Formats: sequence, C-alpha cells, structure tokens
Amino acid sequence: MKAAAGPNNNRLTQAVVAVIMAAVLNHFGDRLLGVRIEVFTGGIGYFSGLWVMDVFLLPFVSGIVVAILFGKGAKWLCYLPPLIVRGVSYFEVASRGNLPPGHALLPLGWWGFFVILVMESAMIGAILGEVMIKRTYGRRPRHMVYKDSPSKNRGPEA
Repeated sequence: MKAAAGPNNNRLTQAVVAVIMAAVLNHFGDRLLGVRIEVFTGGIGYFSGLWVMDVFLLPFVSGIVVAILFGKGAKWLCYLPPLIVRGVSYFEVASRGNLPPGHALLPLGWWGFFVILVMESAMIGAILGEVMIKRTYGRRPRHMVYKDSPSKNRGPEA
C-alpha cells in the first residue's frame, strides 16, 4: 500500500531534513572547534572563547538553519538538534570512560544546565530566522487579511 502524499507528509519531511541538517552542522562545528562541553578541565580556563562559541554561536546558527529549511514553526523544532548532539556527545564520553588526566565528566546537573543554554541559543536563532524569512514578525499585512470594497477606498467625491 502506498503512503498518502499530502501537505502533512511534506511538512514532516521538511522537519526531519531541518533537524538532521542542523544536527550535522552542530556536530561538525563541535569537532571543528575542538571543544567538548561534557569534559570538565577544571578552573576558569574551561570557559574559553571557543567554549562560548560552541555554547552560544554554533546553536544560534543551527537555529537559523532550521528556520530556513522548515519555515514557520521552527522556533518549536529548533530544540531537537542541540539536544540530540549534546546527548550523543555526553553518552559517548560517559561510555568510553577514558578521560585524560585532570579531566572529569561533567556532572549531569551541570550538563543539563549547559544543554538548556545551548537550546535557548538555538531558539533565538530560529526566531531570528523566522523573522528574516517573513520580513516581519507577528500580524499579516492589512491587504492580505481584509478585502476592502472599492467604494470604501474612495474619497469624499464618491
């Protein structure tokens, strides 16, 4: 039996593609920056400029990618890519257990706090992406909502 092709199926495909593309961008951006949020190195040196880029800038860009690929509603979908990437990364570090000397696995509570920061950065990017796509945020223009009759648009000479 053939699956029904309709607007919902197309929208689901767009959602899956947007989440996968943003997750891939986020994952390879992590690898490119060389920062592992889940591995605590100790001290204030842990919060470097690359760490800030990994926590705030990279998810922001992935949120914009979700908005460009998915469109309206991306602000709800953008939470998934950072959650997937951070979850897989934490599981990878926790399951290997071979941390370098002087490094420790971030406690789950702190990891959750950082995941919330990452997800909120992605949401800000998705909202900005929606605004860039729509060119406005909020209500539709008056001419698209109301059908004014020509007699109402005429001046006092009518």
